[in-house]
Amino acid sequence: MGYESQKAEEAKLWKHKLLRKPSLLERTSKKAQTKVNQFIPEKVHHTITESIKMMVQATIVGSDITTFPKGAENLTFEEREQLVQKAIENYKKTAAIEGATTGAGGILLGLADFPLFLSIKMKFLFEVASIYGYSTKEKSERLFLLYVFQLAFSSEAHKAEALELVEHWDTYKFKVEDVDWRIFQQEYRDYIDLVKMMQLVPGIGAIVGGVANYNLVQHLGETAMNCYRLRIFSKPKAN
Repeated sequence: MGYESQKAEEAKLWKHKLLRKPSLLERTSKKAQTKVNQFIPEKVHHTITESIKMMVQATIVGSDITTFPKGAENLTFEEREQLVQKAIENYKKTAAIEGATTGAGGILLGLADFPLFLSIKMKFLFEVASIYGYSTKEKSERLFLLYVFQLAFSSEAHKAEALELVEHWDTYKFKVEDVDWRIFQQEYRDYIDLVKMMQLVPGIGAIVGGVANYNLVQHLGETAMNCYRLRIFSKPKAN
C-alpha cells in the first residue's frame, strides 16, 4: 500500500472515531464540566470570549499570512506531511513553554495564556495550510482553518456539521458565510475550560499549563492533518 492510500485509510478511521457516540464517561465529564463553568469568575469568561472574538475576526481578514518557500509546490504529499509533523513538534514545544510560563504566574499571567495560546494555534494552522499548498491569502482558506479549529475543539453536536464542511470544502466554500464567533467561542470554552482553569491554580499551574498546551496542539495537529487528507482525497482523480 502506497503512502497516500495508507493515509487515506487512516483518515477514514479517524473520521469514524470522531463521529462515534460519546461514551458514558465522556457524557459524565461533559456534565461535570458544565457545572464547573458556573463557578468560573466572570473576568475569566470575558477574557476568553474577547480573545476568541479577536482571533476569529483577525483570521477572517487575514492578519497573519504565511507564505511557503519557492519550489515547495514540487513536494510530494509524503514530503509535505513530514513538514507538517515537524511543525507539530515545534509548536507543541512552543505552546508548552508558553503554558508553563504563564501557568507559573498565577491568575493574572494565567489569563494572559488564553490570547497567547490562541495566536500560537492559529499561526500553526496557517503554516499547515501553506505546507499542504493552500493559499491563506484567500478568505475561503482562512475560513476553512476556523472550521478545522472548531472541529478540533467542539462538542459532539457540532462535529458532524463541521466535518461535512471541511471534507467537502471545495463544494461548500462558496456557500459558507463568516463563522459565527459566538458559537465558536462557546464550543471552544466548553472543550478546554476544565483543564485550563486548573492552570490558574497556584502551585500546579505551570505543570498543568505546559502539559495542557502540549497535548492540545498535538490534538489540533492530528485534526488538521486528517481534515486536509479527507479534503484532498475526496477530490475526483483526474483520468
